[in-house]
Amino acid sequence: MTSVQPLSQHGRHHLRPPVDGRALRTVCGNFATGVTVITTGGPEDGAATTVNSFTSVSLQPPLVLFCLHRRSRLRPVLQRSRGFVVNFLTRSQEGLAWKFAGRDSAQLAEVPHHRSANGLPVLTEALAFLECRLAEEYDGGDHAILVGEVTALGTLGEEAEPLVFFKGAMRVLDDDVPAPARG
Repeated sequence: MTSVQPLSQHGRHHLRPPVDGRALRTVCGNFATGVTVITTGGPEDGAATTVNSFTSVSLQPPLVLFCLHRRSRLRPVLQRSRGFVVNFLTRSQEGLAWKFAGRDSAQLAEVPHHRSANGLPVLTEALAFLECRLAEEYDGGDHAILVGEVTALGTLGEEAEPLVFFKGAMRVLDDDVPAPARG
């Protein structure tokens, strides 16, 4: 188990070498997340990238956030369009998640999608989607923290298994494991 830096008798942290980025990635890999593809842009410059650093922030106003590497190919397209769609992926979309995960990813035109009322690309077979207006961007080290205000949303309308990411691999939830009783 990795230890937390202890406080000195004066309430200050003892100086230790910085945390190794690979070690941080390995430890954070123990946190299961959903898998999303963020889409943005118009018909000529539509782009997409796989993201698992997504979370809801607020219900009033309806806000969500995700983190994007500062050098991501999606970032300039998003900054021009000022809007994005968070597409929640299904089990059957694992291949799609990997296609959009690399630096030289698939082109949005190669996958089934349609345009929202505001002209943003929505993955047609996604489990659910949130269309957002880019509200804020914050510094997050080598990443940008992007906050969006949800302006539209929808679901596939049928039961489908969600895709999750755990310990560096795409996975699905196990139907055979009973949910714990709530007390």
